[in-house]
Amino acid sequence: MECQGIGLHSGAPVRLRILPAPAGTGIVFRRIDLDGFEVEAIGRNVAKVSYATSLQKKGVLISTTEHLLSAFIGIGLDNAIVELDNLELPILDGSAKPFVDMVLYAGLKQQRKRRSYLKIRQEIEVRDGNKFIAVYPADGFSVAYRIDFASPIGEQSFEIDLSRDLYRQELAAARTFGFLHEEKAMKNMGLIRGASEENVIVVTRDGVKNGPLRYADEFVRHKTLDLIGDLALLGKQIIGRIVADRAGHAMHAALVSRILKDKLLWEETTEIGETRPTMQPVVLSPQPI
Repeated sequence: MECQGIGLHSGAPVRLRILPAPAGTGIVFRRIDLDGFEVEAIGRNVAKVSYATSLQKKGVLISTTEHLLSAFIGIGLDNAIVELDNLELPILDGSAKPFVDMVLYAGLKQQRKRRSYLKIRQEIEVRDGNKFIAVYPADGFSVAYRIDFASPIGEQSFEIDLSRDLYRQELAAARTFGFLHEEKAMKNMGLIRGASEENVIVVTRDGVKNGPLRYADEFVRHKTLDLIGDLALLGKQIIGRIVADRAGHAMHAALVSRILKDKLLWEETTEIGETRPTMQPVVLSPQPI
């Protein structure tokens, strides 16, 4: 499975390939332009959380990981090697759908090892002014997100039960977005050099410049997609209810850090209803499923 494109913020061309990995590997990024140096998709490697989530290990950077990791959580992929030949993942159309389609076209293979979950036992809340994110004990995995941006986006709320097979239909295609009046300032910061109307919803003071939207509430759905990708940095799928209010990558990362630091707040388990095996991608049998 292979794709190529440009990075949203760097504008750099990049080729990406997804390979199967043994059970217990998790998600590992491999920089083939740097002698195959590997960076694990885990909270301890989080480096930057400004406008995107980036990982770093021994000075090697992997930028804008959230859409791919969200896709993996959404389709239940646990173990994979992600090869890339530059520092930033391709933005593609600005959503997780191309990654979902790429993996499912090749197929997923069940592995013998049972999936291990991180089950929340006590509530964890993180606040920053009027921003809020929390996780509460629950029987499944659900996410509720609320945003409140300037007009014309305004206030939007969305909730999804990820214990059911809803990700592909309700979240995968939601694209990243940005305000046109912020473009110059962001480029002066070295950001969005690869942004275009092909990969970003462009919002003006009067409305969406490059519509139509894929969902009426696509903005909050994309924020939910981002959160799910950032939660993948726990290294395991979660059992709990996530509630976020005007959060963002920094607060997502703060919640991941809080969870990982206090092992009294959660337990590791393989029990969640029925037994579920771990999954890895198939690359030699390109058949849709």
